[in-house]
Amino acid sequence: MKKAKILVVDDEELIRWSLDQSLTEEGYEVIKAESGEEAIEKVKDEAPDLVFLDLQLPGITGMEALQKIKEINPSTIVIIITALGVVEMVVKAMKLGAYNYINKPFNLDELSIMVEKALETGKLKKEVETLRAVQSEQFNPVNIIGSAPKVKEVLSMIEKVAKSETTTVLITGESGTGKELVAKSIHQSSARAGEPFMAINCAALPETLLESELMGHEKGAFTDAKIMKKGLFEEADGGTLFLDEIGEMAIGMQAKILRVLEEKTLRRIGGTKDITVDVRIISATNKELLKSIEEGTFRSDLYYRLQVIPIHLPPLRERKGDIMKLAKYFIAQFNKEFHKNVKEVSKIAEKFLTEYSWPGNIRELKNVMERAIILEDEETLLVEHLPLEIVAIGSAKPINSDYNFQLPPEGISLESVEHELIRQALEQTKNNQSKAAKKLGLGIDAFRYRMKKFGLME
Repeated sequence: MKKAKILVVDDEELIRWSLDQSLTEEGYEVIKAESGEEAIEKVKDEAPDLVFLDLQLPGITGMEALQKIKEINPSTIVIIITALGVVEMVVKAMKLGAYNYINKPFNLDELSIMVEKALETGKLKKEVETLRAVQSEQFNPVNIIGSAPKVKEVLSMIEKVAKSETTTVLITGESGTGKELVAKSIHQSSARAGEPFMAINCAALPETLLESELMGHEKGAFTDAKIMKKGLFEEADGGTLFLDEIGEMAIGMQAKILRVLEEKTLRRIGGTKDITVDVRIISATNKELLKSIEEGTFRSDLYYRLQVIPIHLPPLRERKGDIMKLAKYFIAQFNKEFHKNVKEVSKIAEKFLTEYSWPGNIRELKNVMERAIILEDEETLLVEHLPLEIVAIGSAKPINSDYNFQLPPEGISLESVEHELIRQALEQTKNNQSKAAKKLGLGIDAFRYRMKKFGLME
């Protein structure tokens, strides 16, 4: 494990020596500086994880050095070394970004504990920053794949909603069309990106549990309420709350959600005071809510409050031009995840994929690609790598309308036909096995297996 690097900045040689000895024994790498100017150069050259900084320095002051260090790298942890009775300076240093302070003369055991806690805090902050950066990239709208006009409309809506102050969005579409991806993209593209994104499936919990999850509860509110618990509305304060499958929410719970939306306040179960929250609510459903309103299972006032900004996601069957773009995206993703090397999809397999209706939409396509990459080792994804339901439906249509082979009345050996097709493919490509394999929609390994099987290997 890499040692943490600590810079000790003090004009007293005894202090530098003492800290060097103590921190080195603790297993840290220690570098030293005796002035603010030298400290700044060491921060630039050495990039320490933590800096012990005396405020009383020759040349530029410790306070000026602190400002410069934070300008060079805001994530550098700085612990102030100071004498007793300079509270005002310590307060100012903390406002400028110092992590903590320690008084001279210091207790080495206390100093060791402070260093350990400071480095752990810094590590957690870096992990959070990395996670946020990954999420920002992952859920950037530019990563939503598709060039169909309806997809472009969705991307335009995401951009407009993200920039707006509206607090309610309703996303509709069949299961598997990517409703949560759109919700996360709106969040990550908005001014709320640095705040929490909380999500819950409203169909997964009974009404009483759903209320507790959303509103929270006070200690003793019911038998199992041993401690106070904040709900998702509070946890998402300043950020976004995604209510998936809102069409399945019980009518009584709908009234409570409406109150939060209209008053921007809530009460925990068993609570007596209102709690103010600032949350963007993004709801999603695969149901026709207007029909649910007619049936009396969904409140009309909540519906009109939720759908201030409606976004409809088209099913995959209505954007066939995007099927192979998505398939290739998932292939690249699973190649990396499972250390495979699928480079292409055969023309015949591509035809089956684009002609299939995809009732499970993008989620189903992703699952099909994942299964194919896990189970197969060839460089070309072939028809035989696809699930039976896709091949069975696609087989009902001619693969090539110009090909009119008729089965002879007396019948024919399938192996003899396969043998002849392999021979003709080699003949037409002047024995170029790669080109011959492509003509028949086969991977090179599968093609060579057949060549060997029919004694065509030279």
